[in-house]
Amino acid sequence: MNKNSQRVLGVVAAAALVLGSVALTTAQAATKSVTLVYQGPLTGTDAQTGQDELLGAKTAVQMYNDSNPAVKVTLITADDQGEGAVAGTVAPGVAANKNVIGLIGPAYSGASIASFPSYKATRLTMVSPSATRVTLTDAKSPDNGFPFFHRVVGNDALQGPAVVRWSIDGVSSPKVYVIDDQTPYGTGLAQAATAYIKKMKVNEVGSDSVVQKTSDYTATVAKIKNSKANVVIYTGYYPDGGALAKALNDSGWAGVFAGGDGVLNDAFIGVAGKAAAEGAKFTAPAVPFETAATDAQQVAFTKATGLKTAAGHVYVTETFNATNVFLSCIKLGKLTRAGIQQCVATGTFLALDGKTVLKFTRQGEVVGGAPVGGFQVVKGIIKYFGAV
Repeated sequence: MNKNSQRVLGVVAAAALVLGSVALTTAQAATKSVTLVYQGPLTGTDAQTGQDELLGAKTAVQMYNDSNPAVKVTLITADDQGEGAVAGTVAPGVAANKNVIGLIGPAYSGASIASFPSYKATRLTMVSPSATRVTLTDAKSPDNGFPFFHRVVGNDALQGPAVVRWSIDGVSSPKVYVIDDQTPYGTGLAQAATAYIKKMKVNEVGSDSVVQKTSDYTATVAKIKNSKANVVIYTGYYPDGGALAKALNDSGWAGVFAGGDGVLNDAFIGVAGKAAAEGAKFTAPAVPFETAATDAQQVAFTKATGLKTAAGHVYVTETFNATNVFLSCIKLGKLTRAGIQQCVATGTFLALDGKTVLKFTRQGEVVGGAPVGGFQVVKGIIKYFGAV
C-alpha cells in the first residue's frame, strides 16, 4: 500500500471513530457519559508508537470505569500517522465533535503543531504523553499550543543534554556525529543536543540532516566514517533510525549508535536487525509501566489490553498519566471543555506510582520537569537503566 493510500485510510478511520462516538454518547446520555480522544500514529510506519501509547490510555479508562463512577468515559482514537499533513486533516473532525471534552496527545511534535489551530479555535484541552519539541509550550513561538497544550514529559531542552551524556558514557575520547530527520521533533532535539555538546566541549566531528524515509544511506554512512566518529546520535524516529543503524553496521562501522525517544521502540530492533541494534542507546522522559505499576495496575493493564505485560511497549506510563489528568478532573465534575481547561491548568494530579505529583506551569510544562531515562539494547532486549 502506498503512503497516500495509507494517509487517506487513516483520515477516514479517524473520522469514522470520531463520528461514531457521537451516536454512542447520545445513546448513553441517560447514564452520563463523556468522551476523551487519544491522538497519535495508529497506522503507517510509526504505528507502533501509537499502539503502545494507546495501551496506557485504555488501562486508565478501564480502571476509572470499573470504579463505578457517576460519569462514564468513552475513549476513541484519532489516527494522525505521526505526520503533520495527516493531523491537519484529522484535527478539525475531532474539534467539531462536541462530545469530546479532552484530547490525550497529540503524540508527535509535528502532528501537534498541525493540530493546534483546530484545537485552540475550539478550546479543546490537550495533554500529550510524548510530544517534546521545546517550542510547543513557548507562547512567543508560532508553533505553540498555548494555553490549551500541556505535556506530562520533560521537553527536549532536558532530553538533548541527556542523550549526549548517555551516548558518550563509557566511550574513550568520544567523537560525536549528530543527524536529524528534518522533522520538527528531530531538528529540535538535534539543536538541543548540539548546544550541550558545544557547552561541554565534547568533540563533535560532524552533523547532517537527512529527510525521513530515505531509501539509501550510503552517502551519510560515508560522511560518518570519513569523520572518524565513534558515536552517532540520531534524532529522528525508529523506522529511519533502524535503517541507518543497519547501513552503518553493514559498512563495518564500529561505534555507539544512539537516539532520543523517537528511536526508542522495539520495532527499531526489527528494522536494524539484531546485530546492528545490539548496544544501541536511547533516551526518553519515560519510565516503563512494568517498573512503576502496582500489582493492581498490572492486573488492570491485562484486563484492558489483553496483554500479560507492558514490557517492550513505550510511553505506556506517560499516556496513563496524561489520561488520568482528565479522569481526575471528570471525577471533580468537570464535564465541559471550559471546566476541563480550568481544572488541568490549575489542578494537581498524581502519577501512576501514586507518589509523583503532576502540576502544569502556565505554559503547559510539567512543574519541575521530568527525569530522562537511559535505555540500551542488551542481548536483543531494550533495558531501562534509570535516569541519566
